Amino acid sequence: MVSIFSVYKFILHGIMKLVGVRPQTVEIEPGTIMNFWVSSNIPNKIENTPKKSKPAVVFLHGFAMDGIFTWQLQVLSLAKNYAVYVPDFLFFGGSITDKLDRSPEFQAECVAKGLRKMGVERCTLVGLSYGGMVGFKMAELYPNLVESIVVTCSVLALTRSISDASLERLGFKCWPDYLLPDTVKGVRNMFEIAAYKFPHLPDWIYKDCLEVMFGNRKEKEELLEALVVDDKDFTIADFPQRVHLLWGENDKIFNMETARNLRMQLGGGAKLESIEEAGHLVQMERPFVYNKQLKEILASFSEDVHQD
Repeated sequence: MVSIFSVYKFILHGIMKLVGVRPQTVEIEPGTIMNFWVSSNIPNKIENTPKKSKPAVVFLHGFAMDGIFTWQLQVLSLAKNYAVYVPDFLFFGGSITDKLDRSPEFQAECVAKGLRKMGVERCTLVGLSYGGMVGFKMAELYPNLVESIVVTCSVLALTRSISDASLERLGFKCWPDYLLPDTVKGVRNMFEIAAYKFPHLPDWIYKDCLEVMFGNRKEKEELLEALVVDDKDFTIADFPQRVHLLWGENDKIFNMETARNLRMQLGGGAKLESIEEAGHLVQMERPFVYNKQLKEILASFSEDVHQD
């Protein structure tokens, strides 16, 4: 029997191709391959096409789903006016590596190398949760590539103190217990916690989800293990980029107190906005509001560049 997720994935990929966004496989280095969804009307670097390039926006997904599933509604909204890039992190979607490094730094390096190979010289990052952490690391390591960053429901790094506080609030002993469920009840729990008001769905949908979404369990557990860092090993980098925080006001995983602490860590230049009646998956729960505010933020970044 064909799963509902396989059918939806087929339809979603077809819609993306209709709006000019297509998958592209990039060899980062021997043994490491990343899948990107890319605006197909982007000028090819090799062909040296003289068309005026659109501002590049790179969407970095969270831990539960791959890139295009996470950001589908934002890609459809922005693809006309922006050069959109949506990578699948290693061990998500079609991205794989034979390297043993599971750190956010390695994910950041691979995305940056992939973007460079596709001719991206400057970009804005939009990162959700895990993608926000990878995005901050990209901004730190590649300031000449990343000119601005929008972060949703994330932190600079998942320090032990932040991790322990979040897990206690959610009622889990470790992140794999929450993010890598092995039962239908666990999958339902994961989505209900992540959302402000998650719709009631029959168990067979969660069963399909369980069978489709949670491959590469060993590698993903290693990613989660590498994500948590001791507080004594964490230092706050100096970010020259413009940073805007866009939050779900009812996020249970990284709540508004976490958002305000993050803004303080980043200094006076960072801005914080929140969206009411939205949780951790704010970009899916309130897509029209999220997209409107995201477009305004991206426009403000562009205005700042012209003023500079």
